[in-house]
Amino acid sequence: MGIWTGRMPTDRLNDKQIRPTEYRKWRHAVERFERRDKDRIIVEKLKASIPKQGLLVPIQLGISERYPTDVYVADGHHRAVALKQLGALDFPFHWYWINNGSVRWERVPFPYHILGLENLVPHTH
Repeated sequence: MGIWTGRMPTDRLNDKQIRPTEYRKWRHAVERFERRDKDRIIVEKLKASIPKQGLLVPIQLGISERYPTDVYVADGHHRAVALKQLGALDFPFHWYWINNGSVRWERVPFPYHILGLENLVPHTH
């Protein structure tokens, strides 16, 4: 059994539910990406390819076992910003728990209830 892949509503990529790890708030990520040519080009390429091909690389979400309501983007900040700017409804993701500095990629469905999504039916791949 491989790493579990799910889908998440894009509107959960916000400063209270799924936060960026490298930036204090999502607007800080957007501002930085707009200022730096390299980042701006990455986001623009993603915005051109996602409507045609979908998101090819799932976003990686991390949850701390110490603070289980803290969900954040561990990898995929550019993809997240592009999805938000495109107004995408949802996105594919993988997830893992962080426990004492170690990472455990999950093979079971994401605990959607911690984001207030109890009624979301998980997709399994």
